[in-house]
Amino acid sequence: MSHFSQIKTQIRNIDSLKDALTDLGVDWKQGPREVRGYRGQTHAAEITVEQNNGYDIGFRWNGKEYELVADLQYWQQDLSVEGFLRQVTQRYAYQTVLKETTRVGFQVAEQKQNQDGSISLVVQRWSA
Repeated sequence: MSHFSQIKTQIRNIDSLKDALTDLGVDWKQGPREVRGYRGQTHAAEITVEQNNGYDIGFRWNGKEYELVADLQYWQQDLSVEGFLRQVTQRYAYQTVLKETTRVGFQVAEQKQNQDGSISLVVQRWSA
């Protein structure tokens, strides 16, 4: 019986996910790689985060989104699973907005970190 948990996300763009993890200072490795779990069990993932305890966290494509894959019994992060995913999701959304606004010709004119942790962006595009 597998000890791995698969947690659904709304993450669909691997480049924005990589940038989000980097923004958060997470040392990640590009796959495909094996996420290590209980009693040597492994699970394939496109991105892995190695933990000091020998068990990993991964993000795996399930056909429509990247889900978090981990043996939660051996979770060894400063934040809870929910807190970690909340931070990753916020940075992912931020990176996705930056990429999309740049793609359609906008630039960030103003950026503000709000007291509640949210980020406000003002984007602009000059037209001739």
